[in-house]
Amino acid sequence: MSYRRGWVALLIFTVVIINYIDRIALSVAARPIVAEFGFSPVQMGYLFSGFLWTYVVCLIPLGLLVERVGIKNMVGGGIAIWSTATVLTAAAGSFVTILAARLVMGASEATTFPACGGAIRQWFPERERGFVTTLFNGGSSAGPAVGAILTAALVSSFSWRVAFVVLGAIGFVWLIAWWIWYAPPEEAPWLSEIERTKILNERNGTGVATEKAPPPSSPGYLLRQRSVWGLVLTQACLVYTAYLFLTWLPTYLQSTRELSTMNTGYLTAVPYLCTVVLGVTIARISDRVLSSKDVQAGRRRNFIAAMAILAMTILLAPVVDRLFQLLCVLTVVLTGATTGSGLNFTLASDLLRNPRDVSRVVAMTSFGGNFFGLISPIITGYVVAETGGYTWAFRIAAVLLFCGCLATLTLTRRPIEPQHA
Repeated sequence: MSYRRGWVALLIFTVVIINYIDRIALSVAARPIVAEFGFSPVQMGYLFSGFLWTYVVCLIPLGLLVERVGIKNMVGGGIAIWSTATVLTAAAGSFVTILAARLVMGASEATTFPACGGAIRQWFPERERGFVTTLFNGGSSAGPAVGAILTAALVSSFSWRVAFVVLGAIGFVWLIAWWIWYAPPEEAPWLSEIERTKILNERNGTGVATEKAPPPSSPGYLLRQRSVWGLVLTQACLVYTAYLFLTWLPTYLQSTRELSTMNTGYLTAVPYLCTVVLGVTIARISDRVLSSKDVQAGRRRNFIAAMAILAMTILLAPVVDRLFQLLCVLTVVLTGATTGSGLNFTLASDLLRNPRDVSRVVAMTSFGGNFFGLISPIITGYVVAETGGYTWAFRIAAVLLFCGCLATLTLTRRPIEPQHA
């Protein structure tokens, strides 16, 4: 990969980092917020999942708008709104106002995955997409890692309200860089003609440039495709576990290991940072091992199934005694869940024969994942309140991971042809 395409990969990687920093901030700051407002575990479960309510509702409509609005405007507008909502969380004075800020944040964050999925298809040849898509999705691990430490430091040194102001401001700094440098490869003035030609000829694996592709398929047509449902169900089962950790891991560590806010931040960051490295390595292996014929046939599904099985080690979390052992288990689980979901987005691009369908199918796939992500913290909140522990919460996640393994192996075996072929 050239350094110019590398800069584009870095931009979309960092926007997901910021996205997830803002998502995990409430989890890390939960202890002082609960102390100030007296929220119950069930109320915190609703607050943790609140941003996903509007996120899920907005994913498909915003995915359909990407072609009309444009990737640059969609991503830029989204981060401007959700950063504003993050800052305004600092002014919240009740359950309702915190929830309202989370709802606005969720709606605007729904721009990221559909638009950036289209950007990856625009900018990167098929033999680079597994690496770049997993790096992009790896922001969902790097973000919580950075966010856990940064939020913990801000909360410990200042207050939870200051933390939300600072985190929101980071998004506006990124927005300036995005607005200056991002453009589609056809229009980017800083791209050489040699590399521009390479991108246009290789990004679809057939030498067909995006502008020669057929019109986007209708949502109804795409939803009639068996492979689309396979992608959606697989994502749902993997993301359930990812969001269980994203929302409840800091509280889990504090309640079972009696850690301070700062130590919780450090120990939450460790498995997420390790996951980024392991995930990108696995994705790079998938790019190198799979031939172009394998990619077109969707054989990346085998890697996804392996990741789902790996994540089922979540069953070991309640039975390990030492903190080091627990961190190893959490790292393996997160690597499986997040790498599997990233490769699932890559599989969507592999199976689609019309590049203009990518944003739409990524939005549908992300919808499935985030619908289960929405209910994950709520179900966990009720399970913890009823049982006084996390064992059954982890068992539910393991069952879903096994279902995800079956879904990817059985339902994603056919390419998704253009509607107007």
